Amino acid sequence: MSDGAAILRIDALHAGYGRSKVLEDISLTAERRGAVAILGRNGAGKTTLLKTLAGEIRPTRGNIWFDGLDSSNETTESRVRRGIGYVPQEDAVFGTLTVGENLRLGAIRQPDKGIDEILQLFPKLGQRLNQTAGTLSGGERKMLAISRALLGRPRLLLLDEPTEGVWVGVIEQIEQRLRQLATELSLILVEQHLDLALRVATKAYVLDRRRLVLGGTSAEIRNNPQLLRYLAP
Repeated sequence: MSDGAAILRIDALHAGYGRSKVLEDISLTAERRGAVAILGRNGAGKTTLLKTLAGEIRPTRGNIWFDGLDSSNETTESRVRRGIGYVPQEDAVFGTLTVGENLRLGAIRQPDKGIDEILQLFPKLGQRLNQTAGTLSGGERKMLAISRALLGRPRLLLLDEPTEGVWVGVIEQIEQRLRQLATELSLILVEQHLDLALRVATKAYVLDRRRLVLGGTSAEIRNNPQLLRYLAP
C-alpha cells in the first residue's frame, strides 16, 4: 500500500450479539492519517462498530481489511500488535492503580519509552503520576485512557466518546490533542458533540437503523439537509 492508501477498509460488514443484528452491510474506509467521525443516535450501533473493529465482537459476514490484510477473524491481541488501539467509552483505566502505573502498563511492550512524549501531549498527567486513577476527574481519566492506548504505538486509534462527561474547558484541550493526533495517525471517532466531531474529522459517516445512511467529507455531512433527521432523538 502507498502512504496515501486506506489503512482500513470495511466491506459489507454484519455484526451483532447472538441473534440480535446491530450492523448490516457496513462499508467504509479510513486513510493512514486523518480522522473519520461515526455519527448517529444512541443505539445506532456506533459502539458495536468500534468493538467489532477492535476484535471484541466477531463479524457474522463481511470483511475488515487492516493494512492490506484481512483481519476479520484476528484476535484483539493480534490487532493490537499490528497497530490497532482502542479507547472504550467506559472502564478504560485501572482505577486502583496510579496514573504512572497505568502509563507503564500501556508501555509494557517498550518499557521506559514514550511516556515522556505522552506527558508532553497531556502535561496535566505529569502532575498526577502518583495519584490513584480512580480519583481523577472525568476529563483526566479520558486523557489517561487515550495516553495508555497511544503508548501501544497504534497506527489506527478507535475512540468511543472521548469527551463524554468532561468539563467544557477540558473538552477543548482534548479536541486540540485529537486534531494534532489526526496529522500523525488514523483516528475513528465516535462522538456525540457534533461540531467537535466534524471539526476534528475530515470524513464522516452516519449510522441509522443498523446501516450507514450518509457518508462524505465533514463539510458535505454538515451541510446535508438530512443530517438532523438522522441525529434527532
